[in-house]
Amino acid sequence: MAKHKGRGWHSRLLGAALGVTAVAAAASVWTAQADTAGARQPQARVSTPDAPHQDRNVTKVAADIAHASDRGARGVNITIDDGPDPVWTPQVLQLLKDNGVKATFCMVGTQAQAHPDLVKEVVAAGHRLCDHTVSHDTAMDGKSEAYQSQQILDAERMITKASGGVRPQYYRAPGGAFTPYSRQLAASRGMRPLGWNVDSKDFERPGADTMVATVKREISNGPTVLFHDAGGDRSQTVAALREILPWLRQQGYSFGFPVR
Repeated sequence: MAKHKGRGWHSRLLGAALGVTAVAAAASVWTAQADTAGARQPQARVSTPDAPHQDRNVTKVAADIAHASDRGARGVNITIDDGPDPVWTPQVLQLLKDNGVKATFCMVGTQAQAHPDLVKEVVAAGHRLCDHTVSHDTAMDGKSEAYQSQQILDAERMITKASGGVRPQYYRAPGGAFTPYSRQLAASRGMRPLGWNVDSKDFERPGADTMVATVKREISNGPTVLFHDAGGDRSQTVAALREILPWLRQQGYSFGFPVR
């Protein structure tokens, strides 16, 4: 899978992030890393004192990176990253509603904190939440375990608080920058690591027609499709979704959620 390129808007999130250091812009290649034998199991402790005490309500999930759909071989998982955004998330939500589609929203913690009303709208519409870290550091796989913990656990807290108590069910590393440690930590918090099979490349804004063609060409690679609802002008994403959602249904696909 292609690695996301560094996108400048995420650097502006750092001032709002709790204890976050400067973000490196370099990107690393996504790999589905296997657990190493004897790897230390991370402790699921939230890094801030005001975090909700939910540990007893958390069920650990598998730590391998999920791609499959709970709807089976003809299922498709629509995943929406980097929001919520007050301009684009409502438009994406309306399109999903119009097409009877449930999606998974991978939220940046500070975005969720800034727009709790939108997080609640996502939940109320029956979509699922995914932890996309505090500040979208695509180089976090080269950072310390303490840093990875802060990014994942603080985002979990922010998203859960913004949603009114609904926890994220998945964890997607920015740009696919997973590590064995981050996957185990997320899994210990009940968040299944989430990959993707089809990258619409909408963050490059190649044009809606190009994005639609990419999804049509690559959907045979697997069911999990990556889009974005924040990080700049997402009008092309909205236009592409308007065409691709009905097309997928016409092709006999059904829409579901990633397996947990």
